[in-house]
Amino acid sequence: MAGVSSCVMRVIVLVLLLAIPQTAAAQQACTESLASLFERVSPSVVSIQVTKINKAKPQRRFETIVGSGLLIERDGQVLTNAHVVDGAASLSVTLDSGARAPARVLGMDTVTDLALLRIDTPSPLPVARLGDSAALRVGDEVVAIGNPMGLEQTMTRGIVSGLNRILPGLAEQPMIQTDAPINPGNSGGPLVDRCGAVVGINTFISEEANSIGFALPINAGKAILRDLRETGRVVRPWLGLQGREIDSQVTSVLRLPLSPGYLVEVVYEGSPAEKAGMRGGSLSVVVQGEEYLVGGDILTAIDNTPVRTHQDYLSKVKTFKPGQRTKLTIIRDGQRREFSVTVGERPRLPADLSD
Repeated sequence: MAGVSSCVMRVIVLVLLLAIPQTAAAQQACTESLASLFERVSPSVVSIQVTKINKAKPQRRFETIVGSGLLIERDGQVLTNAHVVDGAASLSVTLDSGARAPARVLGMDTVTDLALLRIDTPSPLPVARLGDSAALRVGDEVVAIGNPMGLEQTMTRGIVSGLNRILPGLAEQPMIQTDAPINPGNSGGPLVDRCGAVVGINTFISEEANSIGFALPINAGKAILRDLRETGRVVRPWLGLQGREIDSQVTSVLRLPLSPGYLVEVVYEGSPAEKAGMRGGSLSVVVQGEEYLVGGDILTAIDNTPVRTHQDYLSKVKTFKPGQRTKLTIIRDGQRREFSVTVGERPRLPADLSD
């Protein structure tokens, strides 16, 4: 018995000794200087040069777009924004070392504004460590690394100033808001926490305010990487509706007998909802600065699951697969009605990747 106890104690001591350096290293990584963090992460950040053909400008057919990207696999896979490479006639990637190589698009997703590229490399490349964006809190310090205005390898510093932001045109994907300066050319570059882990992909800047930028949470990117690698796209269920919640404030201001539910403002042409006979709004009204399209159907349930908010609608639709049948319960002209709809695959919509 004494021999067994001694052996167990040795194992415990060995485990503790092995754990101490790792813990210390983790603590050091989160408290290292910003200069050291930049030196550690920047080799995985690349500059992307894209040539596009602009058919709307006869005198200036070709335009050059500069963006940023992130090496995520040692074989040359690069993550960037879809809007950077969308419609590219040619594209190339410049590494931190200064080496330049042609690149091709492996996959693109217009909903998350992500694209996966591949460059041919004769040797393994340094890659970034992808973190956990779900662990972010407002106030966490972050840095943005990229190539703003074509200036290579630039770092800016700030904090996470908001989470789960829903933006016009990006209503299907909550974003990270940060005050770390993000400028044209930063698109597709990483938002990095103080431990050096990538927590977001810088995507969008607000032209109407200073120090407000937005990044796609890295968890949303990780969730679709396999699809981008294997099929080049992401298959999503789609009904073809766009709308918003009807709250008591809207009802009282409009003084209309609107039932609680999801106000259908737009029914996309050719969508499953249109084929089933759903109607969108036809009258534009402004309530406290917000524009509403009223006169359309009010969606109250999907397969008997109540729908009140946009998040309710998205959460329920995500549970389906294209080809499935579902039942929509609506209110039209004060009367309850039901529609049977075949779920479709979400196409690229006109608002996707729009400026």
